[in-house]
Formats: sequence, structure tokens, C-alpha cells
Amino acid sequence: MESVPWTVLPLAGATAAAERAVAVLARCAGIATVRAGDMDDALARGHGIVVVAPADACAASDSAEGDAVLAFLDAVRQSRHAPPVLVVCDARGEHGMARWLAAGASDCIALAAPDAEWRVRLAGLSPPRESSGETPQVRGFLHASAASAAIAARLPTLAACGANVLIVGETGTGKEVCAQAVHYLSARAARPMVAVNCGAIPAELVEAELFGHVKGAYTTAHASRSGLVQEAEGGTLFLDDVDCLPLQAQAKLLRFLQEHEYRPLGSNAVRRADVRVVAASNCDLYALSRQDRFRQDLYFRLNVLNIALPPLRDRREDLPVLALHFARSFAREFDRPARTLSSAALAKLAQHDWPGNVRELQHVIERAVVLASGALLGAADIDIDLAAPSRDDGLQVSFRDAKKRVVDAFERDYIERLLEAHAGNITNAARVAKKDRRALFELIRKHHIEPKRFRTLDA
Repeated sequence: MESVPWTVLPLAGATAAAERAVAVLARCAGIATVRAGDMDDALARGHGIVVVAPADACAASDSAEGDAVLAFLDAVRQSRHAPPVLVVCDARGEHGMARWLAAGASDCIALAAPDAEWRVRLAGLSPPRESSGETPQVRGFLHASAASAAIAARLPTLAACGANVLIVGETGTGKEVCAQAVHYLSARAARPMVAVNCGAIPAELVEAELFGHVKGAYTTAHASRSGLVQEAEGGTLFLDDVDCLPLQAQAKLLRFLQEHEYRPLGSNAVRRADVRVVAASNCDLYALSRQDRFRQDLYFRLNVLNIALPPLRDRREDLPVLALHFARSFAREFDRPARTLSSAALAKLAQHDWPGNVRELQHVIERAVVLASGALLGAADIDIDLAAPSRDDGLQVSFRDAKKRVVDAFERDYIERLLEAHAGNITNAARVAKKDRRALFELIRKHHIEPKRFRTLDA
């Protein structure tokens, strides 16, 4: 796979910081860097530009160092080509970042930000690339974690055949997005994808909604009507919350899956259908079948191919890419200035457990974008408490799982505050915590915490 070129331009007084930026970029797969001699050289290359600002450039709302960044951004605006510009600066203030974003910077990042954040921000500014085949770029399926990448790698294979697919995962994990990916990667992509919320259809109308009905089939059937199966002809029928189907409707669905035939309500004529079925549920369907609440034969018929989506708390590396995507998307939708997040805002997001998963994250970012007045969403703009579920929601999980969530949240918060107090020095942090250095390091790795995020530029 061809690397994406980025030109690194250190401004006056930022030579040492530029060396550190180049070292970080070298660790980002798919990124190639060249050093620019001056502003004109950087613009002439036509690549994306990483502008490295001097220390303290963003520590104050008005400074000579910050003005140097503004002057470069003004030159970019006046140039014939308008390459994406990522401004790199000290993390000790967000004032300058907001000014630079308003002046036309594509994004800003703190030099001490973790490598994962660098990769996410660079990927968001880079042009689309052909996939290497290892972690394919799937329509709508944004990810950065290894768990999600493994799912993305399977999607083309699952999409290539016509077998039924069952997608399971907690509420808000992105089951419909996954179903859309399966559809648009398949040979049926040009045909309709019809989504059905099984839980929203009254039990007495499920059969008519799916298979249609003829005139007079029931009291209010004043005219014949085609069903959702016919609407999805040649394409994909997505049955969300399939566990909500009443048992009688499950029997009709089972026959349809077996024979690819159905009979509209009130009709004697049998019709054939060329439809692929993708179903989704946030329940354990096999457990429901053991309780006679879901037909076991239907479960096995649906579960030919399966995808298990992990909760967001188990794939925290996906948080930055999703949050930045939502910020840009809502900024365009509502015509708001806020289109990116600071490192502090991303760190605040990482501390939350996200019981509502991606849907909860989406709503938090939407609210932040609508209410923010500047171009940069800071930690103060992220209001998670209003979106947090009630304490009763914890009663929906086992004691063991609930305890694990609390312990994990405590460990992450304690370690991050400890590292912040000791500027990322693991040895000093372990001494204060009265823990073996190796044991502390294992906890740091368990929670995907990067100590260098807490180190200052002068460290």
C-alpha cells in the first residue's frame, strides 16, 4: 500500500519539537514524511502539511509564536492549492488552537498526544486510499481498534455469499451500520436494503407488514398492499430486534427462510422471493430459545453466519475516530464552528464507561457541537453526566460484570491522575502507589494508557 506523504514544517523555535513530531509520524503506518526548508517549500510540495509551532504558542490567546502560525495559515489560504494543515503545539493551553482552527487549520494536536490520536487525526485529513486487505475501509464502519478491525476484515467474506447473517451486540453498538456494510459490500448493493424494527410493529400486524395482504384480508384492509419482503426483492431485509417477533410470526419467517416462499395475508397464491436476511438482536437468542421465548429452529436458521459486536468500553481505541467523525458530521449538519476535539476532550471521553455505546457517544458529541461557541471542543464542552444512565441500569448486568466496570473505572482514573501528578514517570508513580513497577506497567497496558501523554515538552 502506498504511503500518504506529509510535509513537516517547523516554525522558528520549534526545531526540537519537530524532531519529536517526525519520530511520532514514523510510528504511524502508511505515513511518509519529508522536511520542508521554509513556508514556500512546504506549499510547493502539495502534500498535507504538519506545522510544528514553538513552545507556548497556544498557551495564550495572543502571542508572537501564535501569530506565526496564523501567518502561515493565511499563506495557505492564498495559495493555489489548499492542502490539509495539522498544527502541532504544546498541550498547555487550547486558546491558540481555537484561533488556528478559526483561521483555517484543518486540525490541531498536542505534541504529547498518544500515537493512536495522531493516527486518527491524520487519517481524517488524508485522502481515501485503497485498502491493504488487512483492515478494509468499509462504508460507515469506522474503527481503529484491533477488535473492530478483525470484524471489518471478515465483512467482505460474509458479504460475498448469500447466507443469512445474525448480528448480536448491546444496544447502540452499531448493528445496523454493520448490516449496511454487509449489504453494500455484496452483489446486492444496487438493490434495496429494507430495515425493519421488529419491536415497533404491533404483534397482530407483523405478518401483514412482512408479507403484505390482499383486499379484505382483515377489517381495515380496504386495498391490497405489498409487504416489506417484496420491497426488498433482490436486496437485503434487515430484521432489527428480531427477538421481539411473536412466536406465530417466527413460524412464518422460518418457513420463508427455508423455502424462499411466502403467502400474503388472505391470499392463496404463493410467491417466491430473492431476498437475503440479516437479523440483529441485543439478546442471547440461544438462551431465549432454551426458555421457549424464541424458536430454536429459527435461531439456527438465522445463525448461519454471525457477527458479535463488542461494547464500546471494550474497544476504546475506536473512541477518537468516532468522536471526531461525529464532530465533523454535526458541524456540517448544523452549520456550527466546532468541528474537532482537543486532546483533553478525548481524554475525558476515554474515562467514561459508555453503557449506551456508540449511540450514547453520538448524542454527547451532537450536544457539544450544538452548544459550543468555538471551533474546538474542549473538555468543558463534553457534558457526559446529562447523558449518563440511571443507577438502576446497572441492575441489568450480573454482579460480576457490574463490579468489574466499577473496578476498571477506578483503576483507570487512579492511574491517570497518578501519572499526571508525576509527569508520566512510571517509577515515581509506582513508588507513591506502593506497587511494583512491573505490576503498575501491566495495569497501564491493560487500560491502554500512554504515559508519555502526561509528560511535558521540557521533560
